Amino acid sequence: MTDVPQSQATPTPTGRVLVLLDGSRMSYAALTAAAEIAANTGADLLGVFVEEQDLLRSAGFGFSREVGASSGISHPFDPTGLEQRMQRLAHQVRRALASAVAPYGGRHTLSVVRGHVVDEVLALAEPQDLLVLGRVGWSFAPGARLGSTAKGLVRRSPGRVLLWCENRILPQGRVVVFLNDHKEANSRAVTAAAEMIRHSYRPVTLLLGAGSDIPSEDLQGIQRNLGIQESDLRVRSLASTDPVFVARLLSQEKAVQLILSRGCALLQAPGAEELLVALNLPVTVTP
Repeated sequence: MTDVPQSQATPTPTGRVLVLLDGSRMSYAALTAAAEIAANTGADLLGVFVEEQDLLRSAGFGFSREVGASSGISHPFDPTGLEQRMQRLAHQVRRALASAVAPYGGRHTLSVVRGHVVDEVLALAEPQDLLVLGRVGWSFAPGARLGSTAKGLVRRSPGRVLLWCENRILPQGRVVVFLNDHKEANSRAVTAAAEMIRHSYRPVTLLLGAGSDIPSEDLQGIQRNLGIQESDLRVRSLASTDPVFVARLLSQEKAVQLILSRGCALLQAPGAEELLVALNLPVTVTP
């Protein structure tokens, strides 16, 4: 079995690859992944940089103060200085985007918009697009939460969302697809997995909720759609949606990516937000 770079694993066949950039290390990691995906699929890459409207408004109040992250020193929140910092950051993001695409020679654009991040990204995203977001991986810290931006886009994006995190590539690692009782949602998740393994050549594990089963004819149809051998397809049941339990099962499967639909039981169960924070692997959420 031949492995390719993991970030080539979520192609989009007809739409663009959108990546949200904010100048953070994880957004640049997501950019690297997005550039490889776009190169693999021939898709256009659109970087999105949002100047936060609420932050700019806050800087306009005379009583506003900001505290240095390292110095701890408080000083007036100057709107002119904030505008200048945003312009410098947009310039840095533009250079990073060009640098990420340079090895592949693909088409790329940076959209610089002002407003609320979720609203502005949703205004650009289309159903065929893949939206890539960087996030911090593996955190069972008390009170750990998925950021409001990621949460809003996962829930409302018209197309697929890839929550990207950096992790070690496992040889012979598997793509894990969570299935439920909704056939259309399952079909979209299986299609996403099929497009992924077309480039990464990995085996697949189908993860079922407690008490669920797959008729043999449906399983054969999924295998055909995935384009893999019977020996490369495994079915496991999920006895609990507890984040620690799910993370342990995915570790046992040597999972390199989890694919699940937005309305699946795993995301609707209590602790779903903690699960997405805890998983130390990329997660693709389909509509």
